[in-house]
Amino acid sequence: MHVPLTPLRCLLRALDLYPNKIAVVAGHASYTYAEFGDRCRRIAAGLVANGVSAGDRVGILSFNSNALLESYYAVPLAGAIVMPLNVRLHPTELETILRHAHPTALLYEHDFAPMVEQLRKAAPDCLFIAIDEPVRITTGDNSNATLASLLRYYPIPLPDLMAIDETATTELFYTSGSTGAPKGVMLSHRTLYLHALSLAASLDHADHHVLLHTIPLFHANGWGFPQFAVMCGFKHVMLRRFDPPAIFQLVEQERVSYVILVPTMAAALLACPDRTKYDLTSLKYVIIGGAASSPELIAQLEALLPNANVFVGYGMTETSPVVSTAQSKGTNHFADDHQRLRFSASAGWPVIGADIRVVDTHGRDVPQDDTTVGELVVRGDQVMDGYYRSPKLTREALINGWLHTGDMAVWSPEKFFRIVDRKKDIIISGGENIASIEVEHALLTHPGVLECAVVAAPDPLWGEIPVAIVVIGPASTISEDELLETARKHLGKFKLPRRFILQIDPLPKGGTGKILKSQLRSQLWTTLKLDTEPQVK
Repeated sequence: MHVPLTPLRCLLRALDLYPNKIAVVAGHASYTYAEFGDRCRRIAAGLVANGVSAGDRVGILSFNSNALLESYYAVPLAGAIVMPLNVRLHPTELETILRHAHPTALLYEHDFAPMVEQLRKAAPDCLFIAIDEPVRITTGDNSNATLASLLRYYPIPLPDLMAIDETATTELFYTSGSTGAPKGVMLSHRTLYLHALSLAASLDHADHHVLLHTIPLFHANGWGFPQFAVMCGFKHVMLRRFDPPAIFQLVEQERVSYVILVPTMAAALLACPDRTKYDLTSLKYVIIGGAASSPELIAQLEALLPNANVFVGYGMTETSPVVSTAQSKGTNHFADDHQRLRFSASAGWPVIGADIRVVDTHGRDVPQDDTTVGELVVRGDQVMDGYYRSPKLTREALINGWLHTGDMAVWSPEKFFRIVDRKKDIIISGGENIASIEVEHALLTHPGVLECAVVAAPDPLWGEIPVAIVVIGPASTISEDELLETARKHLGKFKLPRRFILQIDPLPKGGTGKILKSQLRSQLWTTLKLDTEPQVK
């Protein structure tokens, strides 16, 4: 029997098995799974009544909230494609995405109401819907549309699973990529459901777990937990913004057992003076990803959380995202604790449903000797179908049935992977991808900049930070403040260079005239004398 695969089956299972269980805690509000499902169905009905059709894109601009989690199901129930947007992007960057995706509707929190004025110009035919209290906007025909008005609609019928096209796109996530151009990662019904099953098979899926959503759900499919944790009947605790004392309080209050973090979040928790004031014994799993980690960080978290299994996961938006975790397996034999911690901070082993190889430039496997470097490539059920409206970029990424990640890695005889470098010049700072070319283009808009290169430099808090090496004229009076203000006009705050190096000497170049960024980066990392080995993406 063939029943189409769709993440809506995750919701249907939760409604069937856990209707009276608390599904979501968001501030002072809480909803059972029955109430959560009813809200999703009402929102879907409201979207359809307001012109959303099958295949339309529906954006959402929100911090972590019950509405953002509901959108993962409400939009597919309406037959449309959910498109969570990164709230940290600059308005001009969001405009570019909206022009590329042409959404029919966009839900937004009141925090972003001033930005909506500008976004309307990029999407004049889009219905903008306020998630929380109505916010009066002076332009547009849809100023008073609210989530409350959608919730007044009669719930849309539960879907006929047999009528769903499992190959159709149901989620669209924009990632900056290596060129800075927006790339919309298309994830199908089938891909998302099989990714949820993969996590359920690879992680502890007991229905008593309580998940604290510390990672923004707009980031890389919320790491797959909006589907996996709903399907397994977890309780979801929403954290609107990252705040260490608030996290400790929620862990104690809600008896949280699952937390997912990027390394900068973990470091902030370890540095919080209140960390010993709370009962954190309920935490059983702490999964680290999104940026480079270290054995030392894992060890410190284990000391703070003695009941927790702390390990790293690896993936990318294009893989839904999880393709490997550094959970120990029965065949592991560690010589000492240092070796064990080194493994826990690595990319680990493939999860069920994912095939991973490390290959040379001809696509041949490199030796599994934990030394020879090659590019990590992935094949599996959780890999994207391609980039939206970007066939050329899709062909460049999906080659002979394998996704080329751009990450350079080594692997061991037991398929233990370590990421050792990146093929492209992406800077990963605090779990966010920053395209160096995009930052360079922003700086080059200043008339005093002759040439520039932006590369990653090590940072103890963020893992990496963007540093701009800028060539100016001998008589130039340009200042770092001027350059920072120039960049601020074009980029989101997290993409701004944290350091400027101004010089009159030209940048080093290869025989073809290309700037040798690897040389510049190597000089920075050597000068600052820090560990240069990133271990996870």
